[in-house]
Amino acid sequence: MDIATIGGLVLCVAMILLGILLGGSLSQFIDYPSMAIVVGGTIGAVAISFPMPVLINLISVTMKAVFVYSSNPGELIKTFVAFAEKARRDGLLALESDVGNLTDPFMKKGLQLVVDGTDPAVIKTVMETELASMQSRHAAGVTTYKLFGSLAPAFGMIGTLIGLINMLASMDDPSAIGPSMAVALITTMYGSMMANMFCIPMGNKVAVYSAMESSDRILMIEGMMGIQAGDNPRVLEEKLKSFLGPKERGEER
Repeated sequence: MDIATIGGLVLCVAMILLGILLGGSLSQFIDYPSMAIVVGGTIGAVAISFPMPVLINLISVTMKAVFVYSSNPGELIKTFVAFAEKARRDGLLALESDVGNLTDPFMKKGLQLVVDGTDPAVIKTVMETELASMQSRHAAGVTTYKLFGSLAPAFGMIGTLIGLINMLASMDDPSAIGPSMAVALITTMYGSMMANMFCIPMGNKVAVYSAMESSDRILMIEGMMGIQAGDNPRVLEEKLKSFLGPKERGEER
């Protein structure tokens, strides 16, 4: 589980609650009709904007922001170098048992194509197409969160306008003006909180993890093509090290 995601959300909520409690009562900031306008209205507008498969896919995309995508390119490079050494020594078919033990579906699929003797151009096309499909799914999730982030404040303003209209309708009762104005402003607060505490940050986190996973898969494709081409393991290692930062490569910059 990503401690930064959970910890950041908890910190946001805690600081806002602290600010509320130091200046007043929590009950003043709870208004269920306002919540319904902001949350329900925003979800409804997003549902109008995207087809159902994209909305369903948002659940799995969100998991990438909550449960850490484990990126370890250094270990991937070691694995591919070991495979290259074995393939060069014993032939590609010797990798069949190793491929069967892999847990990453993308890596397993690509290396199985290599072991089966598939044409290199076909392997690259298949794997790059699968990579593009993954990037497209993630991009749709990021776009959905960005839309949530832009619509939530807008529905907060709609709720505020509704509250102001109700307030103006009761101008003959001065005692009701203050409470009505407070309720009207709460919807704006709800919209801003929903956008800035959750939707926009989650979209950013999904984009970061998507970039990390894409980089790993591009590394895998290069490793697969190197093994298939019979590259010298040391040459393949140096080629794949280009995916590492200077610090990971042991270089001072």
